[in-house]
Amino acid sequence: MIASSWLLVAFPALGALILLVGGKRTNGWGHLLGCATVIASFVYGAAMFFGSSFENAEDTTLYSWIPVEALQVDFGLRIDALSMIFVLLITGVGSLIHIYSIGYMSDDAADGVGNSARARRRFFAFLNLFVASMLVLVLGNSFVTLYLGWEGVGLASYLLIGWYQDRPAAASAAKKAFIMNRVGDVGLALAIFLMFKYIGSTGYSEVFAGIGDLSPAVVTAIGLLLLLGACGKSGQFPLQAWLPDAMEGPTPVSALIHAATMVTAGVYLIARCAPIYNLTETGRLAVTIVGALTLLIGAIIGCAYDDIKKVLAYSTVSQIGYMMLAVGLGPFGYALGLMHLLTHGFFKAGLFLGAGSIMHGMNDEVDMRKFGGLYKRMPITFVTFGLGYLALIGFPFFSGYFSKDAIIEAAFGGEGWQAWVFGGAALLGAGLTGFYMTRLVLLTFFGKERWREIRSADGREFHPHESPPVMTVPMMVLAVGSVGAGFLFTFGDRLVEFLAPSVGSLAEAEHGVVPHALIPWLTVGMSALGVLIAWLIFGRRDIPVERPRNVSAVVRAARNDLYGNALNETLVATPGLWATRFAVYLDNKGVDGAVNGLAAGLGGGSGRLRRLQTGFVRSYALSMLGGSFLIVAALLLVRFA
Repeated sequence: MIASSWLLVAFPALGALILLVGGKRTNGWGHLLGCATVIASFVYGAAMFFGSSFENAEDTTLYSWIPVEALQVDFGLRIDALSMIFVLLITGVGSLIHIYSIGYMSDDAADGVGNSARARRRFFAFLNLFVASMLVLVLGNSFVTLYLGWEGVGLASYLLIGWYQDRPAAASAAKKAFIMNRVGDVGLALAIFLMFKYIGSTGYSEVFAGIGDLSPAVVTAIGLLLLLGACGKSGQFPLQAWLPDAMEGPTPVSALIHAATMVTAGVYLIARCAPIYNLTETGRLAVTIVGALTLLIGAIIGCAYDDIKKVLAYSTVSQIGYMMLAVGLGPFGYALGLMHLLTHGFFKAGLFLGAGSIMHGMNDEVDMRKFGGLYKRMPITFVTFGLGYLALIGFPFFSGYFSKDAIIEAAFGGEGWQAWVFGGAALLGAGLTGFYMTRLVLLTFFGKERWREIRSADGREFHPHESPPVMTVPMMVLAVGSVGAGFLFTFGDRLVEFLAPSVGSLAEAEHGVVPHALIPWLTVGMSALGVLIAWLIFGRRDIPVERPRNVSAVVRAARNDLYGNALNETLVATPGLWATRFAVYLDNKGVDGAVNGLAAGLGGGSGRLRRLQTGFVRSYALSMLGGSFLIVAALLLVRFA
């Protein structure tokens, strides 16, 4: 079956092709084909997973892709433990999101084309393209193949985030995501250039075999450039600002981006490059610092937003920060970061689909202050969302409890200031997660039914209701994963042992600054403290529909994304705009001015000289006489000077 692994990519890629070029003939059944192709990839991936051994990586070459003298790049796939867990996550969660989208997008024609069936068909084509690109990214056996999938994911995200073409905010968010990702992509491209320059190849096997022969400075440079690429794709500091804005796209897109595809790519890249990061302590430290900073930034901002999707978006920023923190710990955390990535895929997809279900029943409203008391109106959504909430905050024996606690324990497992700083940041993040998620649940499902007092933006009254089975069944499946995935992965260290051939065995810290037995209690205690504070503030009193304006400087900063956008605007966007304007001015007045000035001078001079050609003999004779006088005068001047 490994020889036919290309079918994993071929199914969704073919689905995207048929739906994009098939025209109106595919409008009636295009959504069904879109779901079938991803389900087929999942079934084939599951058969490979249970029918093969992954003790050694197996590469399959499909064809010679770039045969240019020394640059020989084959288009091939690598099947190993790391790629297979991503295949199952992408296609498994992706299948559920595709099925959910049938109900969510059933009447959606707001893509600017005015045809609901055509819009739905195009939407599923883009979803298929997204999944196919992500599969190329994780299955490629070289950095160039990875880069192909990397850019394909960027294109698909641009198309889907900007889906609502009649909304300026959606168009702006799509451009922002595309441009900020290009910043990270430059880092990844430069890293690939360095690999080819110093190793002579971009294949995983050749690069990992030859990386040990390079100087530490070059290895560190490659590691830092790879990190820049990971920061862009996974929304990590300082390139995190695009990820919350991506909520302008349809909710299934948000679920796909945040749970199964795009934002996991950065974590995959670092884990795949474990042989590189094992050789550069500076590179690992940079990854860890980025993860610790980002998990706190995302958690703090998530405490202040009232938009349910943006709270979940910043939650993703924070949770990906946990994963980056873990993989930055090297042998102590590669497998732990990937474990949290898998458990997060279940509960975060369930939470986003739950948010979409709430929007479906609330006229697309996203302001949690306009919700309240929905547990009685949407019981299935409440239960499935609640299970995802418990998993995310690390409630004992839910999936997040096993994966996030393991990361916090590993962060405290070092020595000196790093253990205190990184472990403390991870522990504080657990408390903040408990706070912002409890606030979200209280404002949405409990308290006074505030939606009775207001009307939606289009003037309609709210009539909350449960979503149809095509939406609730995928939510139920994900809720089961939210509860049991962590126990399944940690039982007997199954996942850690399975991943060992790809990322190495998990190194256990012999001692740490905090006893291992105490960390689970500290983590649960911090999370419980966050839950308690949220209940004391939001659970014991009526919440006003209008957001309070008189708030502290900290809350104001969190509402403004901790001024991350302002920082990017000041340090990058504005200087870039000035530089662009100067370059345009230099081009217009300098380069074009010189060319145009020379042409104008020749043209003007020719016009003036042409006036001397009168055609009259007497004029020419007078000119010759005048010239003769000038020559004689010059000779006399020279003679008698």
